[in-house]
Amino acid sequence: MDYKDLIASNLHECTGLDKEQILGLIEIPPKLEMGDYAFPCFVLAKTLHKAPPMIANELKASEDLVKGFDGAVTVDAAGPYINFRIDRGVLAGNVVSEIIEQGDQYGNRNIGEGKNVIIEFSSPNIAKPFHVGHAFTTILGNSLANIYSRLGYNVIRFNHLGDYGTQFGKLITAYRLWGDEAAMQENPIDELTRIYVKFHDECKVSSEREKELEDTARDNFRKLEEGEPEEVALWQRFRDLSLQVFEKTYERMGIKFDNYNGESFYSSMIPGVVKMLEDKGLLEESEGAKVVKLDEEGLPPCLVVKSDGTTIYASRDLAAVLYRHEEFNFYKNIYVVGLPQQLHFKQVFAVLKKAGYDFADDCVHVGFGLLKFKPKKDENGNEVVEAFSTRAGNIIKLDDFLDKTTEKTAEIIRKNSELRGGDMTDEQIAKVSEIVGLGAVSYTYLKAGREKDILFDWDDMLDFEGDTAPYLIYTYARIKSILRKAEEQGFNASVDAVSKLTAEDEYAVIRSLADFKDAVVKAAESYEPFMISRQISLIARNFNRFYNNSRIINADTQESREARLMLCKAVSYCLKSGLDMLGIGVVEKM
Repeated sequence: MDYKDLIASNLHECTGLDKEQILGLIEIPPKLEMGDYAFPCFVLAKTLHKAPPMIANELKASEDLVKGFDGAVTVDAAGPYINFRIDRGVLAGNVVSEIIEQGDQYGNRNIGEGKNVIIEFSSPNIAKPFHVGHAFTTILGNSLANIYSRLGYNVIRFNHLGDYGTQFGKLITAYRLWGDEAAMQENPIDELTRIYVKFHDECKVSSEREKELEDTARDNFRKLEEGEPEEVALWQRFRDLSLQVFEKTYERMGIKFDNYNGESFYSSMIPGVVKMLEDKGLLEESEGAKVVKLDEEGLPPCLVVKSDGTTIYASRDLAAVLYRHEEFNFYKNIYVVGLPQQLHFKQVFAVLKKAGYDFADDCVHVGFGLLKFKPKKDENGNEVVEAFSTRAGNIIKLDDFLDKTTEKTAEIIRKNSELRGGDMTDEQIAKVSEIVGLGAVSYTYLKAGREKDILFDWDDMLDFEGDTAPYLIYTYARIKSILRKAEEQGFNASVDAVSKLTAEDEYAVIRSLADFKDAVVKAAESYEPFMISRQISLIARNFNRFYNNSRIINADTQESREARLMLCKAVSYCLKSGLDMLGIGVVEKM
């Protein structure tokens, strides 16, 4: 039984408030002794012209408030709040039974059945290294795609590759001047990065040299846009080689895409977009360029075509939205792109809205913060935070970063294994450290609000006792170990005994398990996977407290043992489900 939903239905009948509004207002009390759910009566004060505590007392007396609960729910008024307390044994039985039935798919719903959700994420630039800066959009977008899929939506994962633009004119120019074919065959991304950096270094030699190179680059990009065979062939080669490299990283991270339509895919559609804007009287000349003014929206003009006649990000994104709506009739079109692009997306969506396309309201920019490492000190002792720039040659490749993390994880796991007498082989350590290491990286991006900047620190990230993926995965492995030992000794878990799980430590686990389903829905609604990471972290902390204070296999009675083993099983399922939504794997032994 979904007690929160039934409470909301009863409050709706008693107050006349919209049920969805009530669901949004219902709170979880900060302490278990205060109850399981609380409803604040402040919202009713204006309409009823009464003080919230008086309203709470009057509602408490209504028999309709507990209708359908069969005596399993009691109601108290505490100041301006109505607190609902569910019988612990009843809730334990309902929650654990539901989890056991659904297994590691606990939290799944059919909310989005029949609705298409496009999620655009990762979107690296062709011919440039896949660096740590790309990890945020990749990990966040993958998690959101997992969450929406679990809620029944038909998710289409888009990788909007940065495979067009003036930088390709520069790259074609650089390749013709300094490209090394042998190096291209051996490591294409490194070679393309080398010549791209050299292009910008050469531009610093003199203003004459800069003008010569920039003019040549612009001419090469113009030829590319016009479909000249030589330029197109070079561009296609850069794209194909880059994708081969990117795919290896995606495979390692367990990430898949349904669509790789990059910026180039929409290039041929741009004339149609320009004509549409002209026909609607929205396109204006501005210093030789073509723009859509957005004064009424409080935004600067949106540049659609540059003064030299070439296209820009906005024109390609406008074409992309129109194509996606026609092709997929999306319910939501979500862009997982950094916060610095906030203005760009506001402009694109505003142009679509001004052009009469109401589905602009279904387009969402999911922004995120910056990645930072602990600052280094220069020769004067001042702290310096390095910026990542391909043209400066100052980048940290994501694969190198993942390798370093798994190496550090392996060191920790090997030491722990040695303390236990060396119970893991090198092969087992390597396999586990890859899962735990990659999980540690992903969790670091997802454990807090996405708009917060991330300060990476390996000690914090790999802390097996902190708010980390290693802690969660270790908790899962610990539970699996308990269940294996119980099975070896012939002990069974039993749902029938779960109603006895009413002690404080036991019920704290039950309560946090019960709230997991709501956390999944909130994560989707707010585009914040940390709603899930926060909940499973709470579940793990509650479980470990229960584990440290309770005997499980050696419980006093058979009934207690069977109930606690079933609770262990339920927690393992829920942790696995939550970690899977975050894109993090689990291991059976650490």
